[in-house]
Parts: sequence; C-alpha cells; structure tokens
Amino acid sequence: MNTTKKLQLAAIVCLIVWAAFASLAFRSHYYDEIIDGCAPKGCVFLTLMGEESSDSSFVYKTPQQVLFGTQTGLDWLIRAQQQNGGWGAGSHARQNVMDPHAVPTDPATTAMVAMALLRNGNSYQHGPYAAQLRNTTAYLLKEVEGAPAQSFNITSQTGTQIQVKLGANIDVVLTSQFLSNLLDDRTLDGNTKARVKNALNKCVDKIQRAQDDDGSFQGSGWAGVLQSSFATNALEAAQAKGVAVDDKKLDRARSFQKNNLDTESGNVKTDLGAGVVLYSVSGSTRASAKEARKVREEFDKAKRDGILPANAPVTEDNLKKIGFAADEAEKYNDAFQTYQAGKVQSQDERVMSGFGSNGGEEFLSYLQTGESMIINKDNDWKNWYENVSGRLLHIQNDDGSWNGHHCITSPVFCTATCLLILSVNNDIEKLTNIGREH
Repeated sequence: MNTTKKLQLAAIVCLIVWAAFASLAFRSHYYDEIIDGCAPKGCVFLTLMGEESSDSSFVYKTPQQVLFGTQTGLDWLIRAQQQNGGWGAGSHARQNVMDPHAVPTDPATTAMVAMALLRNGNSYQHGPYAAQLRNTTAYLLKEVEGAPAQSFNITSQTGTQIQVKLGANIDVVLTSQFLSNLLDDRTLDGNTKARVKNALNKCVDKIQRAQDDDGSFQGSGWAGVLQSSFATNALEAAQAKGVAVDDKKLDRARSFQKNNLDTESGNVKTDLGAGVVLYSVSGSTRASAKEARKVREEFDKAKRDGILPANAPVTEDNLKKIGFAADEAEKYNDAFQTYQAGKVQSQDERVMSGFGSNGGEEFLSYLQTGESMIINKDNDWKNWYENVSGRLLHIQNDDGSWNGHHCITSPVFCTATCLLILSVNNDIEKLTNIGREH
C-alpha cells in the first residue's frame, strides 16, 4: 500500500473513532436530561430504546417496525389534541364522525391517550410530548375536582361512544388508572402531586360506591363486563400506590370477573359481554393474574425446597400441603385455573376475532390479556406480543391512526389503546409490581 493510501485510510479511521466518541457524548448528555424524568428503578424511555431493563430475561425488545408504527400513531394523536388539553371519541349517535376535532372532548378518551403518552416515554416535565401531557393532566384534574362528591362519575356528559359501549361510569375508571400511573412520575411538582393524590382518592371512592352486590359496577353498557374489569384494574392499581382500597370490594370485583369463566366446562358467561367470549374471558384472565402468580411462585419454591415433587400439579390439596388455609386454597386454586384457561382461550384465533371485525372492545381485550400475562410474569407473553403487534400493524391506517369497524369506532380511542398494546414492554416493571403481594 502506498503512502497516500495509508494516509487516507488513517484519516477515515480517525473520523470513525471521532464520530463514535461524539455519539457517546451526545447520548450521555441527552440521557442525563431524560433520566431526571424517569420513575425510580427504571425509565420507560431507556427500556424503549433497549438500553435498560429491570429483568432482561423477561423483556421483549421492541422490533423496529413496531417502533415506527408507534411513532406515527403518537404523531397522529398529538395532532388530534384539542385546545382544552383533551381528546374526544364523539357520541354514540354520530359514530360516523371520524374527525377528532369535530367531537367534544371526554375524560375517558383523554385518560386513554394520557396513559399512552406516559407509556411512551413522556413525563410531566420531560419527553417530546411533555407539554401535551401537562395540558391533559390539567384537563382531567379539573374534571375530577369539579365533579359532585355524591356522583358516580366525573363528568356530566352522557351518550358518548365509550359510555354506551363500556359503561356510564367508564370516565372515572380510566381517569383513576391514569392518575395511579402518574404518581410514579418523579418530575411532578409538590402541588400537582398533592392534587393528583386527592383526585385519585376521589375517583376510588366513586368507583367503590358504584359497585353492585355481585361485584360488577353500575352503569354497564353494551359490553359492561369491560367496564367492570377496568374498574377492578383501577382499584388494584390504586391500592399498589397506597390508596385505601376496601379489600372486600376488590375481592368481590375479582370474583365477578373470574366467575365469568367456568374452568371445568370451559363455558363463558357473556350476558354482560355483548355475547362475545373475548370480552369476558380477557377480564377473567386479568382478574386472576395476580393471585395466579402467587400460586406459581409458592409452588416453585415448594418444589425447590422438596416439599412437592417436580411434577406436582396445582390443586387445592397441594396448596394446603404448602401452607394455604382451606378457604385460601380454594380461592387461589380457582384463580390459577381461571388464569390458565383464560390465557389459552383469549389467544385462540376464533376468540380473538371477537365480534368478527376490529372494534375498540377487541383492542381493549387484547390489552387486558397482554397486561395480565406480564402481571403474572408469564413468559408466554412474548408469543402473545408477536401475534398481536403483527395484527395491529397490519390494520394501521396510512395516517398513523387506528379505528374500529363496529361499536367503538373512534380513531382517537382506538389509536390510544393500540399504542398502549404496542408499547406494553415499556411498563414491564410497573405491571410486574402490581402482581407482587403488598
């Protein structure tokens, strides 16, 4: 090699080395800014970028095509935000209106979008859409704080798509879930954090007062089983944040969901699920996930300690052998069997088709199944994710949005729900923490 070529090669190598160091310096500076906005013990932004994981064996690295689809969906949602900080799904009577700016805002839809923003690396002070999240938070806090104490919901609106299809009180349920998630945000100022806590307590009180004797929640819509399921989730999430939740009401709510699936016959109650197996069985799976995880973890320990043989099945008798009281053995065995049966049914292709086409209820059911599996630390969730993410990307609209073809057709609500599914990997730590005993 002559001297000129050697010098050219040396120059190229130097440029590559310089670029690498510059990139690392930029990443370090940029991440230093982002990390301040992350929750303790992890950051959804870093997890999204494949940089950090609290449990690397459990996390599924998000594929590039999913990241692209997620970003285009987020961009569409931001363009759809209205001046008051909210988003709307529109009325049940005018489901044909697909323009997100031609419908009034509502808390339920807004809360779903807000949760999607949180799950995709935005905090109150940091992230590409932090300003939008602050405006959204202000909108929802105003709705909660202005709601009469004796009411079951936080809005005087009636007849929205989400209310008619899920339940009249779905706004307080979804807003409660958002507020629980927001409490993990370390960038909240003291005054805002206090308002969020007070609002969450007010929401939990409304949800609990609206519970019927059978464990369901008042105001059921066309697929009321989903409102009851998300109300159960909301109470569970609030309890994990230290809110005083009535254990009896939470147990009753879980029992209602679990009882929709008969594990011996495989029959599913669909009277409050619009006759659709998917809606009911996804709720059963979600309601039993936390208790099923406790069973699996206790069984694994008992097998390691030699108390049970390696092939011992989960039964009431075996639960008693490892220290469960008789009534607990029955309850936890039921939860474990419900989870196992529900997980299988909710991923069956015939069941996943739901009403026969894609609607917001189908997307919500997919979301519940995936979160259930993560709460239970079930490694099968990766197979679920590959299937569902591929399904969602295939039906994403050219503008980045999703919409339903029946029932909940709102592009805003459907897009937010799909984004929560595609970015579920970002909330591994939060969801697995819900599954721990507190």
